[in-house]
Amino acid sequence: MAGGVGADSFTARMRKSAHRVRTALRKSGVDYFRGDGSDWIALAGLLLTIPAIAWGTIAMPVWCAPAALVLPIVAGGLLLRPASLLGLYGAAALALIVESIQLGPYTDGPARVTPGTVLVVAACGFFGLLIAQFRSRVGVPWRRGGTMLFDLRERIRVQSKLPNLPKGWHREMALRPAGGQSFSGDFVVAARTNGGRTLEVVLTDVSGKGMDAGSRALLLSGAFGGLLGSLPPHGFLPAANGYLLRQDWDEGFATSIHLVLDLESGDYELLSAGHLPALQLSAGTGRWEEKAAEGPLLGVYDGVQFDPVKGSLRPGDVLMLFTDGLVETADRDISEGIDRLTGEAERYVGPGFEGAAWHLIEAVAKDVNDDRALLMIRRD
Repeated sequence: MAGGVGADSFTARMRKSAHRVRTALRKSGVDYFRGDGSDWIALAGLLLTIPAIAWGTIAMPVWCAPAALVLPIVAGGLLLRPASLLGLYGAAALALIVESIQLGPYTDGPARVTPGTVLVVAACGFFGLLIAQFRSRVGVPWRRGGTMLFDLRERIRVQSKLPNLPKGWHREMALRPAGGQSFSGDFVVAARTNGGRTLEVVLTDVSGKGMDAGSRALLLSGAFGGLLGSLPPHGFLPAANGYLLRQDWDEGFATSIHLVLDLESGDYELLSAGHLPALQLSAGTGRWEEKAAEGPLLGVYDGVQFDPVKGSLRPGDVLMLFTDGLVETADRDISEGIDRLTGEAERYVGPGFEGAAWHLIEAVAKDVNDDRALLMIRRD
């Protein structure tokens, strides 16, 4: 019995030890790929590849050239921290020395370690070290950098989604960043307030474009989304203006247009902060009318006033909000762009309203190197 208990105890201890080892390895792997752990796994793997490459070069120099050492060096620049990278470079330099001794002087024939090989490996190592130092300063491992950018883009997209509207209302929205990038300086925040009776939409154009404005747009969209619905409609733009002023950005201004629409009566108010006027299509006359509210840019002056303009959407009417990238180019002023926009819009605001915003951007500003945003609301 005593022997059996001892054996069981030894087996249990071994199982516990094996479980702890598996847990530690799994945690190390998870932390590494999340970017939270050390880089010893990658360093160990790359250090093992260097003697393998050196052996292949010595055994088959024609098929495995000495310059193949750039492969672990490039991988190290993406995976390792600067301190670990220097250790990898030391191993690669040692491998080059061994290869040079074993293969003989480069003047004796091809497939030798030449000065050009050394320069190529050194140059790759230099650029790899620059990349590693940049990642170290930013504090974002390369494995998480792409994921973080994707997450930021998705957050902007989710925050820009319009709420569902009651029967009898349709909305279309399209955002197009400059240069085909994933980040835009134009964004939309929207909410149903007053028990769902009121639709509040804010379309904002941050100074700059594309990636340069994307980070500020993300910060502002989160702040504006928190303010919208938490304040009375006339208090939103003054609060947003104060928020921008507190940021003290070098290029910190923005334009915004705030729509407050009663979904039961169709009456609305527009408040503008230096933004382009909205356009309303009257179903009775078939003509477009500009709805221009007064107000300065956000983030420039303190204590400013934003005066609203009022209107009403009757059955069949369409209201269109947009940013300057849709109507302004270097060879065309805003008035010409608005005329072209309204002319093209008549083709898409009929019964086939779905996708109208996207088609309009394609028609009037497909190749414009600026952020473009368009929002259309129609009452049946």
